[in-house]
Formats: sequence, C-alpha cells, structure tokens
Amino acid sequence: MKNPTDTITYPAHIAPLNPYIPGVPIADLARRKKIDPGKIAKLASNENPLGPSPAALQALAAKNIDFSRYPDNNCTELVSALALFHDVPEEWIVIGAGSESVIANTVATVLAEGRKTAYSQFSFQAYINAAQKVGAQHIVVPSPEFVVDLDALYSVVDQDPSLIYIANPGNPTGTCLNPGDLMDFMSKIPKHIVVLLDEAYFEFLPDSFRPDSIVWVRLFPNLIITRTFSKAYGLAGLRIGYGIAQQGLADMLRRVRPPFTVSESAQIAAIAALQDTTFLENTLRINQESKSLLTDGLRARGYRYLESETNFLLVNVGDGVAWTRAMEKHGLIVRPVNSYGLPAWVRISLGMPDEMRRLFDAMDTFTPNSVEDVSL
Repeated sequence: MKNPTDTITYPAHIAPLNPYIPGVPIADLARRKKIDPGKIAKLASNENPLGPSPAALQALAAKNIDFSRYPDNNCTELVSALALFHDVPEEWIVIGAGSESVIANTVATVLAEGRKTAYSQFSFQAYINAAQKVGAQHIVVPSPEFVVDLDALYSVVDQDPSLIYIANPGNPTGTCLNPGDLMDFMSKIPKHIVVLLDEAYFEFLPDSFRPDSIVWVRLFPNLIITRTFSKAYGLAGLRIGYGIAQQGLADMLRRVRPPFTVSESAQIAAIAALQDTTFLENTLRINQESKSLLTDGLRARGYRYLESETNFLLVNVGDGVAWTRAMEKHGLIVRPVNSYGLPAWVRISLGMPDEMRRLFDAMDTFTPNSVEDVSL
C-alpha cells in the first residue's frame, strides 16, 4: 500500500499557478537557430534599444564597489534622490528589485488567503501570479476594448476587494486611461481599499495623458504608485524600481520587503540615470520614430494593432505562436501573448528604426495564417 507521506502536497492556490514566461533570451535563440547573437534583434521584453543611461555607466565605472559587502538595505542615497526628484518625504519611498518586486510586496502586505483583489482583464501577468501565490480571490473585470473599464472596476467595490490593481499604460495592451477619469475613480474608492497604480511605462506617456499621480498620492492614503528604471532608463538588467505611497502604507511595505534585494550597483546606476535627461529625451525620440515606422508598416500590410502609449505594440497576427516562430528564423524575437488569453496576438517592442525595417523584411517573406481579428 502506498504511504501517503511519500507524496508531496501543495496548497490549492499554488498547484495551478502558471510561471511567468519571459521573452526568449538572445543566447537561447542563437544556440537553437545557429545565428550570430550580434545579428539577433530582441523585440520581446520592452527593453531600451539604446542600452543603459551613459551617466549610469559612468557612475558605475567611477565607483569602486566592494562585492563582498552587503548593499545598503535602506537604499539611503537613492531614496533621498527620488524624494527630491518627486518632492515627497523620504518616508514615502519604497525601493525594490524592479517595480515588480514592489508590486509583489504590496500584494504580500495587503492580500492573504480569502482576501480579494480586483483588476482588469489582460492585466500584467506578474501581478496576477503574485496575488495567486498568497491565495487571494480574483475579481476579473472584462476589458472588451483592451482598456481598463473604470466604471466596471468600480462596480465590484461592493464585493469588498482589499486591493485594486490598475496598470497605466497597460501591459501587454499598451493602452492608457484619461487622467481625469482616473482621478474621479480614486476619489470614489473607499479609503480601506488599497489601489496599486502600476506606472512602469509612465515616461512614454504624452503630456495630455500623463496623470498627476504624485499629487494623487498626497490626496489618497490608500494609493501606491510603482515605477521602474527598467524601461525608459535602460537598467532592466540591474533590477531597480520603486513605489511611492503615504508613510502608513509605505511603512507596512518595508516590513515585508526582503533584505538586501537591491544591489549597490543598481542603486548607484539609478541615482545617475534619474538625472540623465539627455538620455531620456533621446530614448523618447527614438521610441517615437520607431513607433511611427512600425505603425505605418503594419497598416500597409493589413495588420490590426492597438494604439499604444508605451515602447511596444500589441499586434493581431492570426496565430501568435506560429508568427513568433517565423520571426525567429530571421533572428527576430517577439513575444506571443497566448498566456494572456490572446492567442492571435504578439507584443512587439519598439527597437531601433533599422530593427523595425528588418521586421518588415521578415514579414514580407511569408504569409501569416490570418491578419484578421479573432473573437476573444
């Protein structure tokens, strides 16, 4: 007879968890397809095609880092720099290994088994996974137009969610919300419900869609916003992000934050990158140029895509996985999003203009299964 102790049992909320699927690494594609890594364009992970901020590289080169020592757990200098940059108290800043870790810490702070979280369909998978890991109950609001439906999200408040998640702009959709609508939404939310506003792509928003979210944090003690140095600042490999919330909420997040998760290298680079306005301007300029190229090329070839205020586009290609594999043969890595329930779509990061032209050349060598929209 089989001994029941021979079988490992797992919590019911862990067993069905799907691991986060990142973009294919360049080295992996180079090995599988026998392609020179230098000839591969990675357009899957929304990284900065210009690389890291030159100011960040200079700061790292000038600093003699002792890797045998633990980093400053409080990230003192970075917290001071961010507080000055945003004109908020230092006590309101929470640092993490990428904004994703701040999101995960918020989840660990606010949610637990039996508690509820509400979010829009097609929300960032890392957030959904974080909520699942703690056994929270999910309230998913439909997003038929790929934009967060704030009215529908507010309508579930009577179901008593402890945490509401909104990404603005969204990932993988790239769509954004009207700042006035967001402000109205926040003003209606009961103060015992925490709202997490994920602004990983904030720097890419045009002025007309850029919310005064720092002002909102001053108004709403139940709001936390998260931002990152991974995208516009080009520091994805160093894993550095932060959250801003009033002291009561920020203090609770610091209680659950794992120690020493942010390296000294990341802290030094982030401080320098924050002041590198020239690099940020160049990033936004190249991003806009590549976006114009990609949208023009997609329209000319009959593809449907979503209007995006980020550094990527969500594109309907008929069969996302097949289309991705076809691109890989040409040394181009894009991201299928079937894990989001969008099997017909791919997410394409905005690389350099020449990489967009390479993408068009590859697209013109084959006929996709379909470029028509499919039912969700």
